[in-house]
Amino acid sequence: MNDYVSSKSDIAFELFGFAHAGSWLILVVVLLVLALFRDAIRQEPWNNLVRYGLAAVLMACEAALQVWSVAEGVWDWRHSLPMQLCSITLILSALMLWRRSYRLFEFVYFAGIAGALQALATPDLDYGFPHVRFLLFMTAHTGIIAASVYMAIVEGYRPKFRTIGIAMLWLNGFALLAFGVNILTGGNYMFLMRKPIGGSLLDVLGPWPWYLLAMEMAAALIFVLLYMPFALLSRRSEVIRSR
Repeated sequence: MNDYVSSKSDIAFELFGFAHAGSWLILVVVLLVLALFRDAIRQEPWNNLVRYGLAAVLMACEAALQVWSVAEGVWDWRHSLPMQLCSITLILSALMLWRRSYRLFEFVYFAGIAGALQALATPDLDYGFPHVRFLLFMTAHTGIIAASVYMAIVEGYRPKFRTIGIAMLWLNGFALLAFGVNILTGGNYMFLMRKPIGGSLLDVLGPWPWYLLAMEMAAALIFVLLYMPFALLSRRSEVIRSR
């Protein structure tokens, strides 16, 4: 749960509850729609509508979160800056979609999907459905994953093995920036200073600061796993061409 924001709502988030499971179902449906209708989405006007629309949804989620935090009187330098990994990849995902940027795809495909999946698995969230905070959280993280999947299966972008190293460099660069912000604000951006209070997958990685090293190794492993579908597709194409 959030270190500083206590819930003012009676709607508590239930881990692995009906609403949580429903959020995963929506994610699967969104990805299936992108996969099944990818040929149609490549054509105009659907291409611009989906690409710009998804970028707009992502930025609207971040803007709405900031507005809600200010309106509720819970905005704080320690936790409200867009310095969590998912906030960073959300903004970069919107820019990636807007500009069709492969350079951003090199990072967002790995870090965005990995971070958003972890966040959806064990949300750092106080509020349950249908609270606006719950809806923004689930929409934003679903959108981050959908953005990279869109670029891969609709626009045809492909990560290369070397981009795993590039993504790791980006990730550590943002971690250094977040660490500096944590020192200045007393925050816990990217969970570099301590684990989430309410529990998360980080709990199995050991105590601070050792879990930071475990996070590095876990990130590298997950990035390799995310690359594997493209490696297998490439291998299959080579086999077909050799026949």
